[in-house]
Amino acid sequence: MSLSPERIREFVMAGHGDLARVQAMLNETPELLNQAHQWRPGDTETAIQGAAHVGSRVIVEYLLARGAPLEISTAAMLGDTRTVQQMLEENPARAAHKSAHGIALLPHAALSGKEEMLELVWAYGAQEGSSMALSLAVGRGDLGLVRWLLDQTSPDLSWQNYQGKTALQMALEAGHHEIAELLQQQEGG
Repeated sequence: MSLSPERIREFVMAGHGDLARVQAMLNETPELLNQAHQWRPGDTETAIQGAAHVGSRVIVEYLLARGAPLEISTAAMLGDTRTVQQMLEENPARAAHKSAHGIALLPHAALSGKEEMLELVWAYGAQEGSSMALSLAVGRGDLGLVRWLLDQTSPDLSWQNYQGKTALQMALEAGHHEIAELLQQQEGG
């Protein structure tokens, strides 16, 4: 089967959350594994990168088992503190790593749900993307991560996610009342 741009795009899109489709496509066409779709010049994405930036752990683990490469952003999303630390010790410049769509390391660390991951990448200089990281922590309903991000970083509380929603709007809609109160205090303070 030919690896047309449309086929690659379909596989990358499936990587964002459709495990059954990823499995079927990869079984049919193993060459898709590390193929990248170019969304626009300079913005390419593989299926594992898509899975990582949406926090789809099951798809990431499946693709890794099939031989996809482990980037620092993916290791951070998985919460693999030891691997991330080792990667940063080997090359501290990895703290500035950007994955698909220019997504920085800090938001991937927020997807791990681990404050220690945020602390680790922050200490190495991964300080870009705090607004997105906050949005992701709110989406998870993770009060501890939200507190850490508000205390340690300077997120833009007016930043909007891909749905055009601020962290406060997300918290209110999801019924995360403690988080909403914390964000409202931060906005007023």
